[in-house]
Amino acid sequence: MLYKLQRKTLIPSQIVGYALTLLVGMSVVMLAVQAFVDLKPLLTQQTDVFKAHTVTVSKNVTLFKTANKEGIYFNDKELDKIREQEFVKDVALFNSATFNTSAAISFGGQRMGTDMFFESVPDSYIDVQSDDWHWDSTSDFLPIIIPEDYLNLYNFGFAESQSLPVISEAMLSQVSFNIYVEGNGKRRVYNSRIVGLSSKINSILVPDAFLRWANKEYGSANEKHCSRILVEFTDATHEEIPSFFELNGLNINKSELESSKLAFFFKLAMFFVMAIALVIIALSVSFIVLSFNLIVHKNRNLFVNLYNIGYAERQIARFYRMVISGLTVVVLLLAALVALWVRGLYASRLSMVFSSVPSATTIWVTAVVAIIALPVLYSFLIGNTIRKTLNN
Repeated sequence: MLYKLQRKTLIPSQIVGYALTLLVGMSVVMLAVQAFVDLKPLLTQQTDVFKAHTVTVSKNVTLFKTANKEGIYFNDKELDKIREQEFVKDVALFNSATFNTSAAISFGGQRMGTDMFFESVPDSYIDVQSDDWHWDSTSDFLPIIIPEDYLNLYNFGFAESQSLPVISEAMLSQVSFNIYVEGNGKRRVYNSRIVGLSSKINSILVPDAFLRWANKEYGSANEKHCSRILVEFTDATHEEIPSFFELNGLNINKSELESSKLAFFFKLAMFFVMAIALVIIALSVSFIVLSFNLIVHKNRNLFVNLYNIGYAERQIARFYRMVISGLTVVVLLLAALVALWVRGLYASRLSMVFSSVPSATTIWVTAVVAIIALPVLYSFLIGNTIRKTLNN
């Protein structure tokens, strides 16, 4: 009898409206959270596009700096400012040779030579794996790393225009030549070979241990001018990175910042989608709560009479708790199925990009959390409303 009386107090259109808005809102939330998990490898693991990485930074060259070269060098204050940024993990300095260097190779009875320059960075920043990348003071072999772009320029530019054969990386690594270093009245010849190509550092690199020793032996170890630095990011997608470098007159390869820009817009889009979905959910919850308050207000006399004839507050509230919570659980399960169906439309494409695609666990975790949280919330609100109505 109690349930029959209470069933007549329900307004079907309000129940349907609540179910539809909750279905839409939760479907979007589940799908957005799952999509973020699915695409997270794109941001952090599977590709260098969004990966936290190290970039080469220098100062912008202006007309004033061409007249006063000191302006292109970093001082301690500027380096400390960069290190203090929350998105910067570490800063490493380029070490430049302060002595004369040249390279020579004998080919077909002829000797060809050219002047060179060397730089070095800490070995932890080298992106080439080679067993030959080491040096000590007793070694006559000096390994060298050159930029990958150098070989590409030769193969696809110079060699093409001069009808010369192209050179592979493996072939290049087999070519031996001599390196001549001189300064402070001293001179020494090293056997050398290119042991790898760097895709990140645009410079001719030698081991850091060699260059530090050679600067003392053949050059001026007191000169500590640094015009280029390596900045390692904790998060290369941080939205403040582009503005920081621009405002401080620092030059960075624009392609290096595309990751932060793309990731920023991706996160921004995800934020707006989540915000809209949460607004829809909030409206649906507010809608059902206001609808229930309207039901209680319109049927106050019925509830008071039921209470007076012996029905407890818990018994009066039970029906509404069962209806609203039960409907909520059903809708949340439907929302999970909708999110799974939509995810299935793009999951096959993700498998073509990534070696492994995350499972749909996030959708079910979100559904379970909502299934627990919303009924608990409704149970409290319904009980509180009934109690106030009967006590007034």
